Amino acid sequence: MKINLSMPDAYSLRARLIPAIIAGAPAFALAAILVSWSSFNFTQLVAALGLTALFSVFSNVARVRGKAIETGIFERMGGMPSTVMLRHRDTSFDSVSKGKMHAFLAQKLNEQAPTKQQEEADAASADGFYVRGGNWLRENTRDTKKFPIVFGENINYGFHRNLLGLRVPGFALNALIVILCGSLLYFRLPIDFSRRFDQALLTVLGVAVLHAFYLAFFVNEANVFLAARLYARQLLLSIDKLDKPVTRAAAASPRKKKDA
Repeated sequence: MKINLSMPDAYSLRARLIPAIIAGAPAFALAAILVSWSSFNFTQLVAALGLTALFSVFSNVARVRGKAIETGIFERMGGMPSTVMLRHRDTSFDSVSKGKMHAFLAQKLNEQAPTKQQEEADAASADGFYVRGGNWLRENTRDTKKFPIVFGENINYGFHRNLLGLRVPGFALNALIVILCGSLLYFRLPIDFSRRFDQALLTVLGVAVLHAFYLAFFVNEANVFLAARLYARQLLLSIDKLDKPVTRAAAASPRKKKDA
């Protein structure tokens, strides 16, 4: 796994790093109390660098785990949300709006959009057109300043997907934290609430239990489904902005080269 220690961009920060921090919160809390921060020395420097590297590792794990569960999520949704919403039989958009979307994508892809009858006769072929249309839209709405709502919904979807992907590792991590904290408290019997270390261990133990409760009841596929559909809806609505005619002034001005 490649570890990136550079400054994260907005997507990496909010859709990867924050889910990783949430999923690994008990471990980070335990690591913080095991190191004395009363004075700055080489040990604290190593600990700070270690925690930074741990954040980066968790961020990469979040992305990998999120992508790993995505295929199954789309299968249970009946396909990629943008593909589903472009189908004639889906009612997310009215027939007039959907007709305009099909016409726009047909022009950009240089293909004939499937009719309702063609979709019923060959659903796989029709979905192929919708998938290509969705891919074209994603590639042409990467300008975050021009399409801020699309970008925001993409981040929201990435956050919920990656957090769900980290749920099982989060449960395993919580179990390890509970065992470790319980063992440390057991060997320090009797527990003295006046000792800061005992207080810290009990706090981390409580955080791990509450954290497991949060993962069990508030991190679920329903949130991912909703976020995915909201993103797909904004992606398809971006056609209105993409379909606006270019003004003469804009057409006459030289185009800036856009990075891929």
